[in-house]
Amino acid sequence: MRGKLVLLTGVAIGYVLGARAGRERYEQIKRVAGKLWNDPRVQQQRHNVEEFAKDKAPDVVEYLSESAKKVVKRKPAAETSTSSSTGSRAKASPSARASSQKK
Repeated sequence: MRGKLVLLTGVAIGYVLGARAGRERYEQIKRVAGKLWNDPRVQQQRHNVEEFAKDKAPDVVEYLSESAKKVVKRKPAAETSTSSSTGSRAKASPSARASSQKK
């Protein structure tokens, strides 16, 4: 359903921006969109969405907070790759180290 709504909105915007019918057609589309936006059924759905978002906002904040804590607790990848590559360089011959530094 969300994909259809996004598609419909994109088509409508594209039509309005690309229409060659002029100002009259633009005003007609604007009137129809205004009527649709102010329709009681649309208003009710907007209210439902707002209430849903308000109800779910604390859950989203908690989820993001927990995710951020997990990321912070992880060992950074740069430290892991630096320590492993340093160990392999120490074992490599001087000529191998010189050729890898030139790259």
